[in-house]
Amino acid sequence: MRFALAFLALASSASEPGQITFHRDVEPIFQRRCQTCHRPGEIGPMSLLTYRQVRPWAKAILESVLLRRMPPWHAEPGHLTFRNDLSLTGQEIQTIQTWVRQGAPKGDERHAPPKQPFASGWRIDTPDVVLEMPMKIRVPAGGEIDYIYLDVPTGFTEDKWVEMAEVRPSNRSVVHHAIVTIRSPEGGYLAGYAPGMSPQIWPSGTARLVPAGAILQFQLHYNAAGREATDRTRIGLRFARTPPSRRVVSMRASSPGLVIPPRAADHPAEAATVIRRDVELLGFRPHMHLRGKSFEYRALPPDGRELQLLRVPRYDFNWQPFYYLDQPILLPASTRILCRATFDNSPNNRHNPNPDSYVYWGEQSWEEMMIGYFEVAVPVEASHKPLD
Repeated sequence: MRFALAFLALASSASEPGQITFHRDVEPIFQRRCQTCHRPGEIGPMSLLTYRQVRPWAKAILESVLLRRMPPWHAEPGHLTFRNDLSLTGQEIQTIQTWVRQGAPKGDERHAPPKQPFASGWRIDTPDVVLEMPMKIRVPAGGEIDYIYLDVPTGFTEDKWVEMAEVRPSNRSVVHHAIVTIRSPEGGYLAGYAPGMSPQIWPSGTARLVPAGAILQFQLHYNAAGREATDRTRIGLRFARTPPSRRVVSMRASSPGLVIPPRAADHPAEAATVIRRDVELLGFRPHMHLRGKSFEYRALPPDGRELQLLRVPRYDFNWQPFYYLDQPILLPASTRILCRATFDNSPNNRHNPNPDSYVYWGEQSWEEMMIGYFEVAVPVEASHKPLD
């Protein structure tokens, strides 16, 4: 009798012909597209590492997938491709849909892919060094909160080339953004955090220089969340294993004179900057606040061409990834990077704090910004100064 029951249990867990199963068909998709965020300690609201964790959410997952809400990816297809693209292919969506409609079967665990080797507490590989703010910051329950600046010595006795960097708040619910810059003769941006932002992971042979003795400055922008809270943000750095041939330099185009009229549903803004030397273009991060509607980047080389680089037709303040190119693009000296954005200050924007007010450039979320961040690579011996 025991043998018969065991046989029936085994037969019921095996895959039927033509059946889509979790372990064989769906779990590999979740590993590629979902588990980076949907695991303990990360931004996803539930863990999706095991069948037991996924099964109760099967129908909700299908709805989000069919509506393209998840995985979140806002770059318009048909232009350039990005190595951190989370969007599902048509075949992947069909696989998930068929699996759910078949009852979300588990399948044979022997068909499961190897588990992903996530570093505990990080989205990058295990950091070589972790630097954090010297104290916890108390965030009040309400009111306007000014930017906070804190210096953190690196203690580095030699130059360090960083190939991965990740900024992690201890309390995401109150952190609007965190930016870490290098205080040294050359200075410059190192890494940052904003909702949905990817860690900085640069291509092989490309790294960012942190000079010996450098001090890191943490710029923190907190939002009151209705109750008092604390945060102690930190940064993890992973050093290059071999000497890089190219160094990363951050650039931006911005429109600080921004003025958005009341109830304007599609207000345009534009900003541009010129690259002064030959570079490799690595990626982009558009930044606006609650009225941000769309954002695009174009490159105008000196030969008269106009190249579409990135278009985000539905900007989301709550999800601001860095869009890293599959392959760097060579841009010659005197190339102009043009950014165009639109803002929705109308009552139709459900995130709009006040559609009846003029909106100006400002640091707070109810004010606005229009910044087109982008990163380029230059030879290691080059200074970043001529790029400004």
